[in-house]
Formats: sequence, C-alpha cells, structure tokens
Amino acid sequence: MRIHSPADTLASYDRDGYALFRDVIDPELIDEVSGHVEWLQARHPDVRPEQLGHVYLRDDPFWLRVVSDPRLLRIAELFVGPDLALFASHYIAKPAYSGQPVLWHQDAAFWPLEPMRVVTLWLAVDASTPANGCVRLVPGSHHGRIEPMRGNDAVQSVLGKEIAVAVDESAAVDMVLRPGDVEVHHPNIVHGSGANTSPDRRCGLTIRYIPTSTRITDAEVPYPSAFHLQGEPGVNSYQPRPRFDPARHYPFRDSG
Repeated sequence: MRIHSPADTLASYDRDGYALFRDVIDPELIDEVSGHVEWLQARHPDVRPEQLGHVYLRDDPFWLRVVSDPRLLRIAELFVGPDLALFASHYIAKPAYSGQPVLWHQDAAFWPLEPMRVVTLWLAVDASTPANGCVRLVPGSHHGRIEPMRGNDAVQSVLGKEIAVAVDESAAVDMVLRPGDVEVHHPNIVHGSGANTSPDRRCGLTIRYIPTSTRITDAEVPYPSAFHLQGEPGVNSYQPRPRFDPARHYPFRDSG
C-alpha cells in the first residue's frame, strides 16, 4: 500500500467526508479474517452475522492482531494523529440473499465520545458491490449538524433506527471495494447500505480509532473494546490485551 500525497488525501476527506485506500491488507490475512468471521458465527449461532460486534472483542487475540496492523494504524494516523486507541470494532457480515440493510444514519449520533474526534476504517473482507449491499455515502454531508434518530420497525435492519430527516439518495455514492481495500469515513457523514439479495456474502470489518485525547464517556470503565494501540495512553482506561490460548481462541499465523 502507498499513500499518495497525504495532503491531497486529507483535503479530499475534509471536502467529501471519506477516502479510499486500495490493496491495504494482503490476501493471506484477509483469508484469515474471513475464517475468523466463520469461527465467530459457529461459536455464536444465535447471533446474526451482521451483529458480531465489540462485545466479543475483549477476549479475542486475533481481532486485536487485525486492528493493530501497522498498515491500518498508518492510515488512522493521517486522520487523528499518532497516539491511537481502539474505541470499537464490528463485523457486518451480510449473508447471501438475506443480509439486512443498514438504514441511513450518522455514527456520531450513537457514540459516547468527547470530543467527537474519531475515524472509521471499513476493511473489505469480501468484494463489496451495489448488488450485495455495499456502503453508500452522501459526500459532504459531514458538514451538517448531527440529526436525531428514530426507530424503524417497518424493515428488519442492522441498527433498527434511521436518521430522522429526509436523505437525498440521488446524491449518494457507492463504495465499491475489493477484499483488502479500506474505506475511511467521518463520524458525521450520512451513510447506509442496502440489503444483500445476491448469492454472495458481503462482509466488512469496521474499526473505530480515536486519538488517546478523546474520552470514552460510557459508564462501563474500561469500555469493552477500548485498547491502547500506540503512542501516549491519554485519558482512558483500557482492556488488557488477551493472551492466546489454543483451546479457546481462533488459531492464526502470528499467534505465537
């Protein structure tokens, strides 16, 4: 992976609210990530694959290995600086033919962060296309205010909620990604994704990085997925890094 002109990348991100990075993670690691999703599904058969979230992270060495990958941290540094912590991470694996949509929303409407200085890296585990429910973003919408959310039980969806204002869907752009690509977006940008009615799974790993100066204000301390990754530890308490146990954990190349 090469980052061409960080200044141009940041200028584009400031204008549009997102950026794309191609061929960030190698196919071998992506294969392991895909296997990890299947392993998690087998361990949690009652959980929809779109809901494999951070509550499973605190005791998962492989998950920590992925979110700590230097190639991902290098991208996160561009946007929030060198002192990095993990706030949250979530697999959204939409199964073939039945994957649920993610209704229009802004991430900042949900998150207990002060200030709201955070960046999301969306790592494509599978090819992500309009046919299988890729992420859609409204460029420039991060310049607006944080809108309220409302419940929506008319359709089965990942969040069960949607933004409480009309969205000009004609302005949205599709994030078409290959496995190993990374899409980066601002916490205020309006985005969502359609249902997967195709024969192909669509899986992505969302990774929410914060500078260690951003405080996690949730009552649970330390937060279940708060891990210090690099630089100064800053203002939060963090989970201890889990130690690999072959009897309990997903086996991977760097586990030793």
